[in-house]
Amino acid sequence: MPESSAPAPADAPVILSDTVGSFPWSVLAERHPALIRKVRDAFPYGPEQHRALDTLLRSSTEGVIEPLGPQAADREQWEAWGQEYFGRSWFDVPFLWAESYWYRQLLESVRYFVPGPWKGIDPFRPFKLAELDTPEADEELAALDDLAGRPVQDQEQALLHGSLWGNRADLGFRLAAKEGEPAVDSQLMANDSELLRSLFAGGTLCLVADNAGRELIPDLLLIDHLLLHHRVERAVLHIKPYPYYVSDATTADVLDALRRLTAAKGSAGESGHRLWSAMTDGRLAVRAHPFSCAPFPYADMPDDLRQEFAEADVTIMKGDLNYRRLIGDRRWPATTPFAVPTAYFPGPVAALRTLKSDVIVGLDPRTESALVAAEEERWRTSGTHALIQVRS
Repeated sequence: MPESSAPAPADAPVILSDTVGSFPWSVLAERHPALIRKVRDAFPYGPEQHRALDTLLRSSTEGVIEPLGPQAADREQWEAWGQEYFGRSWFDVPFLWAESYWYRQLLESVRYFVPGPWKGIDPFRPFKLAELDTPEADEELAALDDLAGRPVQDQEQALLHGSLWGNRADLGFRLAAKEGEPAVDSQLMANDSELLRSLFAGGTLCLVADNAGRELIPDLLLIDHLLLHHRVERAVLHIKPYPYYVSDATTADVLDALRRLTAAKGSAGESGHRLWSAMTDGRLAVRAHPFSCAPFPYADMPDDLRQEFAEADVTIMKGDLNYRRLIGDRRWPATTPFAVPTAYFPGPVAALRTLKSDVIVGLDPRTESALVAAEEERWRTSGTHALIQVRS
C-alpha cells in the first residue's frame, strides 16, 4: 500500500468480495470466468496461452493470489503493492485491488507484455471495435445533425448528458434535441450540471476517460464542443497505458474513435476533423499515466499526476471505476456529502457516472429512501441511474 494512503473512515469500510451473492462476489465468481471464455474465443491463442488462462481461472475462483512471474518487468512494483495480499483468497482482499490485479494477470496470460508475436495485442479489441460498427452508433452520430440547429447552451447540455450516459448516448442527445422534452433525465439522482458548466471558463479541462467504443465518442464530442466555443482553451484526455477492465480506453481506442468520427457524414464528421486538428496543434492532448492502472484510489496519486490535476480548471472523472477510485472503494453512507471523500483532490473535480457498483455518496436522504423502497439495492449496480456531482 502506498505510504500516502488516506486514513480509513470508521463508517466506510473497504469493500471486499467475501459475501456470497454480493455484487463484488459476482464479479470475481461469475463475470471474470465468463470473460476468460470470451477472450479465449476472440483470438486463436496457442496452447501456452490457453494453459495460462486455465491457471488464472482456477487461481481466481478456487486458489490464492500469486505474484507475477520472474519475467514480468513490473513484478517488483506489484510485489510492493500486493505484499500483504499474496497467498490469500482473491475474495478476501480489497475488491478494487483484486479486480485490478486480475486484469494484470489476464494480460500476462495472453503474453501482452512478453516479447513475441502477441506483444501489444489487446485481448479486448474485438469487443471494442464491434461497438463502433452498429446501427445504434450510426443513429447516435446522425442525431448530431439535429442537435447542430439548437442554441449552443442546449447543445452543451445534451452533449454533457451524452457523455454521462455513455452507450446510451442517443438518449442524451435527444433530451435536448427535441422541442418540449426535459433536459434532465428522471433517473439522474444528483445533478450539479449547472455548477460544472460554470467551471468551463476558458482554461484547461482534464477529462479522465472510462470506456472505449460508443462511450468514448460522446466524451470526444463534448471536448470538441467546448474547444469550438472557447469554453475551454485546452483539453487533456487521460486514458489507460494498456488494456484494462475489458473496455477502458487506450490510445489505440482513441484513434479508432477518431477515425470513426472522421469517416462519418455531417456534424459528426466535422467534429472528427476538428478533434484531429486539435490533437495535432496541442489543444487536445492525450495522457496515459501509469497510475491509471494502479489498484488504489486517487487519494494515493503520485505528485506529478496531482500537479497536473491541480493546474486544470476542472477535472471530470468519467464512469464507474473512476468514481470508485475518486471516492475510495468503500461502503460510504450514501448521504455522505460528495465534498467529504474528495477533499484531498487538488482542484475542482466532477464525476459523470452511471451506477454499476456499490459505491455512492452525495444523495439526498429522501432520494436514497425512495430508491431503497423501490429497488432494494439493485439501483446501485443496474446501470439505470446516474449522477453528475461537483466539488468546486
